[in-house]
Amino acid sequence: MKQGIHPEYHPVVFLDSATGFKFLSGSTKGSSETTEWEDGNTYPLIRVEISSDSHPFYTGKQKFTQADGRVDRFNKKYGLKDANAAK
Repeated sequence: MKQGIHPEYHPVVFLDSATGFKFLSGSTKGSSETTEWEDGNTYPLIRVEISSDSHPFYTGKQKFTQADGRVDRFNKKYGLKDANAAK
């Protein structure tokens, strides 16, 4: 790799604003806010709106759409019948 063109990675604490969940990870992003981590060291704090702790996919609260296609749902909703359907 070329020297001097890549950003420096450093430990950062990410805070999920929705749940209060914190995790320590490497990042190139900096912050003027700091927090003390479980190991007693102080790290920059970056607030995020969503993380694996609050994302519906990871929490199991994801809403699944119907298996039908859009046209079928429209036809069901407005009572239209498929002219090509077998009788």
